[in-house]
Amino acid sequence: MEQTNCDNNCASCGAEGCPSRNAIEKYKPNELSSFEKTIAVVSGKGGVGKSLVSELLAVGLSRLGKKVALLDADITGPSVPRAFGLQNEKAQGDEKAIYAVKSKTGIATMSAGYLLDNETDPVIWRGPMIAGLLGSFYKETIYGHCDYLVIDMPPGTGDVPLTVFQSIPVDGIVIVASPQELVSVIVEKAVNMAKMMNIPIYGLVENMSYFVCDGCGKKNFPFGQGKAREAAEKYGVDLLDELPIDQSLAAAVDSGKVEDLGNIYLEKTVEKVK
Repeated sequence: MEQTNCDNNCASCGAEGCPSRNAIEKYKPNELSSFEKTIAVVSGKGGVGKSLVSELLAVGLSRLGKKVALLDADITGPSVPRAFGLQNEKAQGDEKAIYAVKSKTGIATMSAGYLLDNETDPVIWRGPMIAGLLGSFYKETIYGHCDYLVIDMPPGTGDVPLTVFQSIPVDGIVIVASPQELVSVIVEKAVNMAKMMNIPIYGLVENMSYFVCDGCGKKNFPFGQGKAREAAEKYGVDLLDELPIDQSLAAAVDSGKVEDLGNIYLEKTVEKVK
């Protein structure tokens, strides 16, 4: 039966016989896992620092003494293993479950990176296979009973983000953007998708916002100032944090020491989502 007034919110739809509604599986976590709150970190395009924000958010929540899980849903571009120094780890499992890989501070992580022989191996899969693996990461993985699940989403509004929003009970999203002329378009895409899925928006994080001069300590905004704030105001969301261009931050992530950073970086975001 064709649905002419579909709003893509299958969770609240009462239409009988809709093929889209019947095809959507509502995921439930493994019986040895639970999440008090699930937060998805999204972006309208790639390369803006979405994974960085996901990792910093998980670390920030963990530093509050909370039990945190981090699901790397960017199946074709996994980055969580390297950021936590776990790139040589492999996912372990048996006939009952997959076991999350614990970071040194106890964050339970899962990523396609743990399935690859080499971290540079490409994942050349079609959408249904990627969505199926994501389902396994959520349903069949033992994370333990956690206060928070942070999902590092793939960029854009394709198959995997749609699968997450329709199949996993997400409490809210954090949008990541960079200070470029296209920031308004990028934010609007993410905002519109969240609204279509009826998912609350915690706010916006701007990455690569500024750098601090070593000599005088002044903030410099190489890509211009205020674009993310304008976009946040335009779409009625909060601008939570502005991340700097910081060599020590990049070096910590590249060397697998994201948990060793002295600065929490996302203080307002952590406060908002908790």
